[in-house]
Amino acid sequence: MLFVVDVGNSHTVSGLYDGKRLLGCWRLQSHQDKTPDELAIRYNGLFQTHKLDPLTIDGFIVASVVPTLQTSWLSFARTFLTGLKHPPLHVHANMRLDMTIEVEHPEEVGADRIVNAVAAWDQLHTPLIVIDFGTAITFDCVSARPAYVGGTIHPGIGISLDALASRTAKLPRLDINTTPEQPIGTTTVKAIHSGMLYGFGGLIDRMVEVLGQQLAPDTVPIHTVATGGMATLIKPYTRSIEAIDEELTLKGLRLIFEHNTNHG
Repeated sequence: MLFVVDVGNSHTVSGLYDGKRLLGCWRLQSHQDKTPDELAIRYNGLFQTHKLDPLTIDGFIVASVVPTLQTSWLSFARTFLTGLKHPPLHVHANMRLDMTIEVEHPEEVGADRIVNAVAAWDQLHTPLIVIDFGTAITFDCVSARPAYVGGTIHPGIGISLDALASRTAKLPRLDINTTPEQPIGTTTVKAIHSGMLYGFGGLIDRMVEVLGQQLAPDTVPIHTVATGGMATLIKPYTRSIEAIDEELTLKGLRLIFEHNTNHG
């Protein structure tokens, strides 16, 4: 079995694959001071809850945007996953990806962005844009060659709400948990809800438009796939999201592991 881990700034999403079948998936907060021993305690408990035997794990790969946690995860895998057939892997731009990385500084590209691009290309095999709703909202562009050619990064919905509350005197801190009845908000809370949902929906449409014009300026259609915790929330407010794949990053991790180990 293959254990895959995506470490983000806010959350860590992990999954356990038996071949191409996802046996279990967990979303936990990313605590940057977690040690390998603490990871072992936490995840052995999850494995036991789902009646999964960690001794049957023979592969491990992590994509991390938090360097300290990447180190902890690799140490955890080396120490506690005693059935590994390959050294634990971490995602970077110099791996075999079955696509090229065509940006000015490939080493700067977030591991999660590479993974999402690989997974989306495997599904679509056409010029595409991946929209990831995480702590930041990222747009990642893949050309027809295929090549990862870059994208854009925007403040996410959660941190935008936090900034609005912390930098103003009277606006409340709130969660986006209801849909606006209409675009024009008639209370402060409704105005914030509308501004976030319709506003970010408009952002998605405009960015897909301008990125698509550069990515495929001819008649080639641009396809989009979204992932991340807020994707389902925003989809009704945009015309540009064709599909949502909540497991996109995990699928990409599995693919990259297979590309680099002949495992599958």
